[in-house]
Amino acid sequence: MAFLPPSHQPPVQPGPPVNPARRPGVVLGLRARQWMVVAIVLGCVYLVVTAAALTGAWVNLNREPTNAELKRAAAAEVARRWQAWPAGRIFPERLSYATTHGGHSEFAGRLGIVPGTDCEPAVDAELGAILRKHGCRAVLRATYADQMQGVVITVGVVVFADPWAADRAYKEIPASTPVDAKRSLGVRPALRAAAFPGTAGARFNDAARQDRTSDRGGPYVVLTTSGQSDGRPASAISKVRPGLPFESAPQLGRQVARALSQQALPDCSGGEWRC
Repeated sequence: MAFLPPSHQPPVQPGPPVNPARRPGVVLGLRARQWMVVAIVLGCVYLVVTAAALTGAWVNLNREPTNAELKRAAAAEVARRWQAWPAGRIFPERLSYATTHGGHSEFAGRLGIVPGTDCEPAVDAELGAILRKHGCRAVLRATYADQMQGVVITVGVVVFADPWAADRAYKEIPASTPVDAKRSLGVRPALRAAAFPGTAGARFNDAARQDRTSDRGGPYVVLTTSGQSDGRPASAISKVRPGLPFESAPQLGRQVARALSQQALPDCSGGEWRC
């Protein structure tokens, strides 16, 4: 074939224009290899973030609790005692009290523990309205007799959600009835008496109540009501007994309130604690 000069060569047919934006292997301006680098960098970032989160969680779980957390744990443990403690720990078999005559200590013996915990049946209606107003959760009751078994005392633990509710209810409980009026008016409104057949408190009923007291500790209000073991009604008392016949009652109530409300040093490794 002979060589043709440029003027005699056949014209070149123009093809479709090449679009640089549609070059193969390019997405959003990055090639496949560049996207691989991006994926590796993002993976490393995720690993670092995950490791930091796991490290922070481990440190938080294994650190020592703060003072605020310990206080909250102690308060929560106190509030659960009425459910967590056995009945015999709330109401010990024996409680001591001091006498004004002789200046020595004696012991009151437990006669029985009431199985029910409902608020309404445990107190007079007037007192029940006060307790219900402030969110009474339960009333635990047990009955004791003094060492001579001449005086019977029913002790009641009223449970509230927190110390503030207990304090408001405690302040609304009417003051004790004056001694001269007890013979005709009794001690209403008060904790209801709990009698136990076959014991020194078998005859102790609501009509026999001659004295009542109230105390408070933490989220608990502790009430007592007491009378004579022979069951004589308060209205039949012609004259007040000499001395302080019911002096043991407030002492028993105070001991129960103190034991329930005294905060212990939290042990976050123990099952009964929530730190």
